[in-house]
Amino acid sequence: MSYLKLDIYTIAFDLFIETHQLSLKLPKYELYELGSPLRRSADSVVTNIAEGYGRKSYKGDFIRFLIYSQASCDETVSHLSKIIRLYPDLITDLKDKTEQYQLLGGKINNFIKYVQLSWRT
Repeated sequence: MSYLKLDIYTIAFDLFIETHQLSLKLPKYELYELGSPLRRSADSVVTNIAEGYGRKSYKGDFIRFLIYSQASCDETVSHLSKIIRLYPDLITDLKDKTEQYQLLGGKINNFIKYVQLSWRT
C-alpha cells in the first residue's frame, strides 16, 4: 500500500489544492501576510502524512508525523478563521473549507488511534 491510497492523504491533498486557489482571492497586499501562512499550513497537512508514511516501519515516527499533520490542520483552521473575520465577502467558500478541515482533523485523529492500537510494523 502507498500513502496515496490513504483517505486522509487524498482528502488533505484535495483540500490543499482548493485552499491554495482560494488564498489567491485575497487582496494582493494580503497574499503574503495571510495567504502564505495559510498555504504553508495546508501543505504541511499533506506532506506530514506522506513523510510519516515513509517512516511507517517506525511506529513512533509515523505517529509523530501524523500528530504534526493534525496540528497543521488546526493551524489551517485558525488561518481560515482569521481570514473569514477580516474578509466576510469570502465567508461562503472559507467557512466550507474550515468545516472540511475540522472533519479532516477528526479523521487524522481516528487514524492516529488506529496506528497506536493496531499498526504492525
